[in-house]
Parts: sequence; structure tokens; C-alpha cells
Amino acid sequence: MEAVFTVLGLGLVVFGLYDVFRGLLYPSGRGTISYWVLRVVWRLSRGTGHRWGSFSGPLGVVLVIVLWGMLQAFGWALVYYPHIPEGFYYAEGMNPDNYDDFAEALYISLVTLGTLGFGDVVPTGAWLRFVSPVEALIGFALLTATLSWFTQIYPALARRRALAVRLRALQAVGYADRVPFLERAGASRTLDQLTTDVVDVHVALVQNAESYYFREIKEDAALAVSLPYAMEIAARAEDAPAEEVRLSGAMLSSAVADFGQLLREEFHGAGENTEEVLGAYATDHGYPAAPAWRSERPRD
Repeated sequence: MEAVFTVLGLGLVVFGLYDVFRGLLYPSGRGTISYWVLRVVWRLSRGTGHRWGSFSGPLGVVLVIVLWGMLQAFGWALVYYPHIPEGFYYAEGMNPDNYDDFAEALYISLVTLGTLGFGDVVPTGAWLRFVSPVEALIGFALLTATLSWFTQIYPALARRRALAVRLRALQAVGYADRVPFLERAGASRTLDQLTTDVVDVHVALVQNAESYYFREIKEDAALAVSLPYAMEIAARAEDAPAEEVRLSGAMLSSAVADFGQLLREEFHGAGENTEEVLGAYATDHGYPAAPAWRSERPRD
């Protein structure tokens, strides 16, 4: 039975580490646990009309981290379990007969994983003395990795919000209707900057897929609401007399379409064209899909 528990325990440990690798370290990768936990939490939030506001994203991330930690804790507990209590030294005043063997194994695993080092239970078995430091190193690495995860998510959210605010500002001045009549160098420069911003958000979402599940409370900062206006700008740029502006508009349209394809294939899976995909994006985030972003000013 010792071999069975050891193999099962190490299997959980390896699976957990692989999931962390896929979720945090592998470019454009997704861990199985992070993928399903975030999707389930998001669907529950969406089912309540996103009453949780922006709470679903952070909650999903915390649950993923907890599950990663529990996989390691239970995995190593199974490794220790066959060696309780004879493989460990108990401090004076502690009687191992007073504790359930598996609960004790889990306690030792949690203390080791958390690098707490209480010293009340110390491994004495020849190979257990080498296994425990390995678990401690994994625990330290897991803590560092999860902290790094947060530092990756929030810059991606900041880029997304910045693009949303920028589009809102352009909408406020009716930029889409003005772009065909603007000086070509300035218009092209603005369109190119929007294209760069969309591409940056696209890349950030590929590398940090979990950022999709962070919903903005304020509509003004929601890219799901403002992004269709970028398509309106690109469409109006086609009417510009300068080829340079028309080319920049086509590049912006292509960038938004590529981003929409990512949304459809990896997240909500709805829409036959870019406009429908962006509408589904807004709906998925709890905002109306109606094209409220379109300018009400008559076209010249």
C-alpha cells in the first residue's frame, strides 16, 4: 500500500505543478484547473446578471490558487501517510496516538508547504528528510508564482481600460464622423495608435486569458462597450480622400476583427461577423449589445 499512496500522491503533485506551469509560465497556455474554475465562476456570475460586479474575476483567481495549494498539500500528505507516525519525531509532550494518521499527514504537509517550520513534528526517515525540503521549495515557488500572476493580470487590465477610455473620448467628440475631413497625417497617426492599442490588448488577452473574466463596474471603462466604436472609426476612414488614412483605417478594422476572432474562439463562441462578436462580448459582460456607440451626428 505504501507504493500505491506514494504514486497517487506524487501524481497529484505533478499534475498540480503541470497545471501551474501551463497557467502561468507557458506562453498562451491555460491550465485545466484555471480554465474550468474561471469559466464556472463567470457563468455563475453571468447567471445572476453579474450582480457580483467585478468580484467574479478575483474570486476565480483566488479559488484557482487555493486548489493549486490543496493539490500539493493532499499530494504530499498521501506520500507521508504510510510513514505516520514511525517516520517522524514528535516533540516532547506530543502523543501521535492522539491524532488521526491522515489528518496528521495533512498537517505535516501543510506546515511544510507553508514553510512554517514549527518543529513539533520532524521527519526522521532517511528519504523523508530529503522529501520535506522539496515540498517546502515547491511551496515557496508556488507563493512566488501566484504573486507574479497578479502582477501580470493587472497591467493587462490597465491596457484594456486605457483603450476603452480613449475610445470613449474619441466618441465624445464625434471623431468617427470627422475622420474623413481631418488632416491626413494627424488622422493616420490616431488610427495607427488605436491599432497598436488593440493589438496590445489582443496580445495581453492571449497571454493572460484570465483577464477576460474581470468585469468592469463602470461602463465608461468597459472595452466590451466601447470597442465597436473602433470599427465605426475604421469604417468612416474608408471615406477619407487620402489613401494613407484609408490604409490606416483598414489596419484598424483588421486588428479589431482579429481580436473579435479571439473572443469568439476562446471565450463566448458567438457571432458570425465582427459586429455580432463584439455584441456578444458586451452581452457576456452584462452590457447591452445595442450599438449605443454609434454617433448620432448625421454623416456629411
